[in-house]
Amino acid sequence: MRIIKTEGKARRGVFETPHGTVQTPAFMNVATSAAIKGGISAHDLKNDLRCQVMLCNTYHLHVRPGDELVKKMGGLHKFTGWEGPILTDSGGFQVFSLSTLRKIKEEGVTFRSHVDGKKIFMGPEESMQIQSNLGSTIAMAFDECVENPAKYKYSKESCERTTRWLKRCKAEMDRLNSLPDTINPKQMLFGINQGCTFEDLRVNHMKEIAELDLDGYAIGGLAVGEPAEEMYRIIEAVEPHMPKDKIRYLMGVGTPENILEAVHRGVDLFDCVMPSRNARHGHVFTWQGHRNLINNKYADDPRPIDEECDCPTCRHYSRSYIRHLLKANEMLGMRLTVQHNLYFYNRLMERIREALDEGRFEEFYQKYTNFLDVRI
Repeated sequence: MRIIKTEGKARRGVFETPHGTVQTPAFMNVATSAAIKGGISAHDLKNDLRCQVMLCNTYHLHVRPGDELVKKMGGLHKFTGWEGPILTDSGGFQVFSLSTLRKIKEEGVTFRSHVDGKKIFMGPEESMQIQSNLGSTIAMAFDECVENPAKYKYSKESCERTTRWLKRCKAEMDRLNSLPDTINPKQMLFGINQGCTFEDLRVNHMKEIAELDLDGYAIGGLAVGEPAEEMYRIIEAVEPHMPKDKIRYLMGVGTPENILEAVHRGVDLFDCVMPSRNARHGHVFTWQGHRNLINNKYADDPRPIDEECDCPTCRHYSRSYIRHLLKANEMLGMRLTVQHNLYFYNRLMERIREALDEGRFEEFYQKYTNFLDVRI
């Protein structure tokens, strides 16, 4: 990670990967099962939506279609047609959030598939093996995402186990990257900071994992129901202990305001299903705030979703038509709203980078924070 410029804690950087350069701060578009829900293709992401990084999920792809099949097909890049960087989540969050029947041991976690109930074991080595089969650019370490709120004692024990798991992930990735049939022998590894909302656990854990000299560091276990102020407090506590020359990723975040606040506090990388998920229900983001296209007032509105936006949807379609498509459950309605929201998020990141380049990020932050998340 090369830092070009800073303004306060905010960082403007360049992150080099085996599959291309990422200009940061950046937002990763979430293609959980190797596709963005709403009928968005890799071609759309690259050519129309200004996407830099695609995120896929280890757990979902392991369950279906199977990571070995993806490897047989040449890895995620060939499988999806996306040529840029791909980050794969470790599966840890899904193991703990989707499975009610799970048993945690030092070796890893035994749980049942949410698809067919089949018993699955996943530990650090298995997560790395699956991600190696997928051939992603960046693999996330396997960690435990503890429910929030959590007891201090359990959180501390979980942090310690997550550190031990991280060391095993690193050793296994080194082994996998040395094999002759590995799809991406330059696969990168990010460690994940945990510790719930306990500042001392967060800081100590960050100090420990920073010593492992990984390719990047994530803050995990936030944006899981705690107030936004709690999330910002933890970022502020952890940030001074994150390596300055490594990319910083806040997992699962968030709203446009969350992103602005986190960039202001020194975060470089984001992902969230919110823009695509909300879009499929008619909830769209604009430079005036967010609006619900299902509302009756848009039934005969000839204007685009956002008159300041030049995305493919806003260039060609009206609020009235898109509302009709959504009300009629036409797939095109979802595709058009998802296109718009992803474009909006990627354009937001571009404007943040432009503001940092020009030394006016604080002005941009003051203008748009507490504003973009307002409901119109």
